Amino acid sequence: MTKIGLEIHCQLTNLQSKLFCPCKANYREFEINENICPVCMGLPGSLPRLNQEAVKKATMIAMALNCSTPKKIAFFRKNYFYPDLPKNFQITQLNIYGDTSIGGTGSVMVGDKEIRITRIQLEEDPGRLIYEGSSSKNQITLVDYNRAGTPLVEIVTEPDFDGPKQVREFLNILSDLLENLGVSDPSLEGAMRADANVSIEGGKKVEIKNIGSFHDLEKAVHFEITRQESLHSREIEIAQETRHWDDKRKITISSRSKEEALDYRYFLEGDIPWVTIESEIHDKLKSEMPESISSKKERYVSKYNIPSQVADVLSSDKFYSDLFEESHSESTAKEIANIITTDLMGLVDTREKREASKITPKHLKDLAETIQSNKISRNSAKNALYEIVKTGKDLSHIISELDLGNVSDESELIKIIREVISEEFQAVEQAKSNPQTVNFLVGKVMQKTKGKADPKLTLDLLKKEIGV
Repeated sequence: MTKIGLEIHCQLTNLQSKLFCPCKANYREFEINENICPVCMGLPGSLPRLNQEAVKKATMIAMALNCSTPKKIAFFRKNYFYPDLPKNFQITQLNIYGDTSIGGTGSVMVGDKEIRITRIQLEEDPGRLIYEGSSSKNQITLVDYNRAGTPLVEIVTEPDFDGPKQVREFLNILSDLLENLGVSDPSLEGAMRADANVSIEGGKKVEIKNIGSFHDLEKAVHFEITRQESLHSREIEIAQETRHWDDKRKITISSRSKEEALDYRYFLEGDIPWVTIESEIHDKLKSEMPESISSKKERYVSKYNIPSQVADVLSSDKFYSDLFEESHSESTAKEIANIITTDLMGLVDTREKREASKITPKHLKDLAETIQSNKISRNSAKNALYEIVKTGKDLSHIISELDLGNVSDESELIKIIREVISEEFQAVEQAKSNPQTVNFLVGKVMQKTKGKADPKLTLDLLKKEIGV
């Protein structure tokens, strides 16, 4: 039996300041080692001051993951030396005196499988190590402390995963959940990281670190299971250790022996008193929780008759879900959902493209209404959407500039249809015995009108002209 558990680190990227000092939480906008102060550098005499908003956001995460939320929380010093921790200790949480971390036991469903959450703790992120040099012989390690002290939530799971694929599915669900809560942007570099603990039956636990993406985590877990099974089959002892993922070679490599809790010499952080979360605050946070992804999906299906698969895609991504919520009416909901999932997602499929996009909810509203009123064909709508994303111009201007309006005048359409009939005599004869062939003729009319003919009107007129 294989056991797989995760330790997921999620930065609270939407906060203004670090966890224990006023330095910016968004360290990415600074030059190296500019976003630092005596507190996050751990200079003598500096004192930490807890960010209350971080406690609130972390509590919301715990609630969303169905975790228990204690009335009192405490912080501890985790003592160990790494070059990216200038204090030589990390301020974190630990359940020594009962449940005193920001979140207790909870669970998340991945398909039909329940993945149990062991605990959720609030802590500070270390700095960032940068490796330079062409080979191991001349490699040097540089340290950027801008990230040190960034608010971080660590989510620890039980070893409940059936395999590497389920690990990746869970991380995708968690990423969508964090984004939907508005507490983090997981797409930012380093904003969401995960370590995996893997062991096979009868073997010792191995922790895998330094994994850059969910895709690589799935690969790393798969490799580690295979490695341990190979050792076991040859009766070689599996060492309890920490291994790093080598992205170039796609293997795990030994890093160090795995520390035990005693090695970290935990003790209460004397500069931060116990924090009481009043029931009024707890109730207020619960009332402010955004609608869950599963609830959105259910509403999209039941209220607007949107197909389940489309609703699933639409509800799980906050960017598209927000666009939908701000643009639709009951009559246009299905049309807008189709535009977003069929066309828009292909145009803004990266973070950079989303940020550069000029589209607004009004654009989507106008586009859906114009399609429904047959003023523009779906093919022309795709061309219009491309221009909207690129320029942000009003739909009416784009239709005029690109001449995208439907050819819906019957006399003009009949003229084009008769041209097609004269050019496609054989297809016309086939259509008289096989009505499906009419669709071929409709396509020819659409070609001549550059996709601007009203498809329904074209089909009706064609059938009338050829007598089918």
